Amino acid sequence: MNAVISDIAFTPAVKAQQTKHGSRTAYEKMESKGGWQNAVTDQLSAFLAERDSFYLATATADGQPYIQHRGGKAGFLQVLDQNTLAFPDYGGNRQYITTGNLSENDKAYIFLMDYANRYRVKIWGRAEVREDDADLIARVTDLDDEHIPERVIVFHVSAWDRNCPQFITPRYDENQLAALVAPLNARIAELEAENAVLKDGHLQPA
Repeated sequence: MNAVISDIAFTPAVKAQQTKHGSRTAYEKMESKGGWQNAVTDQLSAFLAERDSFYLATATADGQPYIQHRGGKAGFLQVLDQNTLAFPDYGGNRQYITTGNLSENDKAYIFLMDYANRYRVKIWGRAEVREDDADLIARVTDLDDEHIPERVIVFHVSAWDRNCPQFITPRYDENQLAALVAPLNARIAELEAENAVLKDGHLQPA
């Protein structure tokens, strides 16, 4: 059988487990219909533009994994083209585990969560560190950001897929919560105003 995009994750060992536990047939049907994608679609681009954080996984040459949280303004993980993403890398605790791992093993993985909408996206690929590319650094740097990136990490997309919402507990950030409670606050203000009028009328002498 010809290789399919999902083979990046569905290795022979994984397929053996799928067969053992009865899910292989379903995934074969998925693969026959096209399965996962390896190019950034408009849908994925729009999803990335709304994210203000994600998790980046790398590994050493001998396979020791490492996961690091990356955060910034919404859309800081940018689409350079249909197969390439990039994001600014700022100075942090100066452990340099991610950059060290990528210097000897460029395989990487991005995991993004939208808790409010119970939506998650997985992206496999290869990453590289760009430290002396002034044009690229300028391209990915927010003009309003007071911090200057030390480098840019460029991510070449090999495959991506989304997960089902099962077992994702909804969570909301401050802006989302503010939007949710705004109608309640408006109603409370309205009732308080009505109550003040009624109280004032009640206290007036007969």
